[in-house]
Amino acid sequence: MSSTLGDHCLSPSHKFFVHTISSVVEPNNFSQAVVQPEWRQAMFEELRALERNGTWSIVSLPPNKRVVGCRWVYKAKFFADGRLECYKERPVAKGCTQQEGIDYLETFSHVAKLVTMRTLLALASIHGWFLTQLDVNNAFLHGLI
Repeated sequence: MSSTLGDHCLSPSHKFFVHTISSVVEPNNFSQAVVQPEWRQAMFEELRALERNGTWSIVSLPPNKRVVGCRWVYKAKFFADGRLECYKERPVAKGCTQQEGIDYLETFSHVAKLVTMRTLLALASIHGWFLTQLDVNNAFLHGLI
């Protein structure tokens, strides 16, 4: 950043924020993450939460079926003032290896649609409601068994 824009024009709080987020390196793959204790601990806690919630279990692969692989996705989360909040990671299925009708019959994604968020913000504005951010600790908190 310093070669393009010097930090001399930033306020002290913005300077702290920029330096903090620049100092945390997010891994691109499991090999990079597993050697860092904070990411290894985050992955361990995620797997433990998946087991504790009964979201998954280890089973034998049925005959003539392929395993759908997964990869870890890593993201560092920060408070608004620039302090590191937590290390977030998720195991994500490699859906590009699946074939419709063979590996899956339907799809589901637990994300809010933009129109839903706009409606919520409009209602909050009209009624003077306070909004609070919520960060779900485990992506499959209410997974079906």
